[in-house]
Parts: sequence; C-alpha cells; structure tokens
Amino acid sequence: MRRIEFLAVGALAAVLTGTLATVSTAQQSTTAPPSTVPPASTEKGDARRRTPGDDLPHRNPRYKVQREDVLSITFPLSPEFDQARTTVQPDGYITLQEVGSIYVQDLTVPEVVATLKKAYAGILHEPIIDVDLLDFQKPYFLVSGQVGKPGQYELRHDTTVSEAIAIAGGFAPTAKTQVFLYHRVSQDWMEVKKLSVKDILNGKRVNEDAYLAPGDMIFVPEKFITKFRKYVPYGIGTSVGAAFY
Repeated sequence: MRRIEFLAVGALAAVLTGTLATVSTAQQSTTAPPSTVPPASTEKGDARRRTPGDDLPHRNPRYKVQREDVLSITFPLSPEFDQARTTVQPDGYITLQEVGSIYVQDLTVPEVVATLKKAYAGILHEPIIDVDLLDFQKPYFLVSGQVGKPGQYELRHDTTVSEAIAIAGGFAPTAKTQVFLYHRVSQDWMEVKKLSVKDILNGKRVNEDAYLAPGDMIFVPEKFITKFRKYVPYGIGTSVGAAFY
C-alpha cells in the first residue's frame, strides 16, 4: 500500500514538474528580448527618403532683393494699399502706406511677401499680398588686366572663364595665360583660383574651366606675375594686387 502511495506521489510530482517547465518556456517566449539585428543606417535611410528635388533650392537659389531694385506691391482685396513702383532705398528699406519703413534687402520675393503680411497683420485680416520684381540688378562679371576690352559684362547665361576672356576681347600680347578667378565666399573674404587657360584651350584639363557666378572677377596678369594667395580679405578699397606677393 505504501509502495502504491509512493508511486502515485512520484507521478504527481512529475506531472507538476512538466507543467511548470511548460509554463516557464511559454513565459520566456513571450518576454524574449527584441531582435539584436542593428537598425539600418540613419544616413542611408535619409538618403532613401530624399526626393530628386530636395536639393533644388541649394542648386538654384532664389534672387535676393538689392538696393535700387523696383518692386510692385499689390493687395488684391485691398487695392487702396497698392504701390505700383516701390524702389529699395540705399539703406535697404522700402516705405509703405500705414506701416512705414520695412527692411527688405537680401530677402527673396517670398520672404518679402511674408514680411509684409506680418507688418500689415495689425491692419488687415489675413492680408493677401503680391510682390513682383519690376527692375533688378542684372547678374554680371568683371574682366580686368591684360585683355582686349577690360570691363563689366552681363552674365546672361552659363559662361566659363575661357568664354569670358573671349567676350572681353581675348588675351593681350603681354598677357600671361594663367589667370586668376576671384569669387566672393563671404562678406569679408574672396577665394582666388588660378587657372591655366592655355591648357584648357589646348584640350587639357578642360573640366577645370570654371563656370562664373554673379559678381565674379577674372584678372589676367602680365607675364611676370606668378604667385598668389588663395584667399584675400574682401572690402572697400581691396585691389587685385593684394592677392599677389
């Protein structure tokens, strides 16, 4: 009798042990830590989310209003505030009805619209304002030094350094064919890049024939000038001679 009871107790213990093991396994499966596979690179994820037009504003920046530009400002729902021709003053301000002087220099046209809406918010409820550029500074480049016709020229289309020299009358007999391209990189500094136009015209290093940006200047030195600084201070009174030593 005791042997039967002992066997029954053993069987019951075995059943309970198996049940507890099953429960423990189930709990472990439900509380298992998440996969340790590393996430995809954030940088690659950002790249996948980019669309072809994301960098458009960087490649094609909007024109910024400058001194002496002429703006047309219209209020479709409040024409009494219209100003057909408003000239940006030398200090960068324009004067508007009811709100006085507003600084607009170095703003794009959409930024001017946003600025005017904010200025008129206390007078008009959700004003609708249209701003158009009637007259503005034309993009230009400069060519100085040993060329046939030194001067300022309009930058009407994509123009390379060699094309700009041709527009300026070509090299003078005393010209050195290694020229210097001045490009403003900040308010205080200009970058100076040396280019061998002779090599470019002979089919060598043609990819180095840089495209001009508005305001760029090309200096064609005489044959004895050979050395230059890559960056020079920019400011009133700066001469191209400051780049050489």
